[in-house]
Amino acid sequence: MTSGALARVIRSAADRRPDAERCELCGADLPPEHHHLLDTGREGLLCACRPCSLLFVDKEAAQGRYRLVPRRRVRLPPVGTRALGVPVGLAYFVPHADGTVSAHYPSPAGATRWEAEPQAWRDAVAHCPPLAGLEPDVEALLVNTARAAKHHWIVPIDDCFRLVAVVRREWRGLSGGSRVWPEIERFFAELTERP
Repeated sequence: MTSGALARVIRSAADRRPDAERCELCGADLPPEHHHLLDTGREGLLCACRPCSLLFVDKEAAQGRYRLVPRRRVRLPPVGTRALGVPVGLAYFVPHADGTVSAHYPSPAGATRWEAEPQAWRDAVAHCPPLAGLEPDVEALLVNTARAAKHHWIVPIDDCFRLVAVVRREWRGLSGGSRVWPEIERFFAELTERP
């Protein structure tokens, strides 16, 4: 490396904001609103800059290991979830490429997961046709009917991860305490539709 190239690297590192999120692929600083990739191997999210995220627009890129999380949000009419075996009013459902659907509900220990009954999911899709267009692994049906709420959404999977983080951060005691439910209400109030 020449001294000119070394000086550029040092200046570039010095120009970075220490508190900025960074692209987990190339290390570039990220704006507050940035793309996410689902690492299907570990079922976790990676933050990505726009140029890196464009590498994964095609689902087959990286043999499907990394999937670009879409940004679409759609408010739905009420979707019956009782037949899907939901023991609580706050849950999300993620269809997978193999046809299975995993159901999750946020808890103080993270997301509890189980497999939804296939016929019950097909019935839910028959009653709410937009569910048939969910992008496997990276979009979910998010439902909140707890405390008389009536929220039914198609959301990107990163919204579900954010909701799990809210519940983990705010839950106190056996019933959640006084902070978790207002934060959950705020989460849903801030959801906005976007194509």
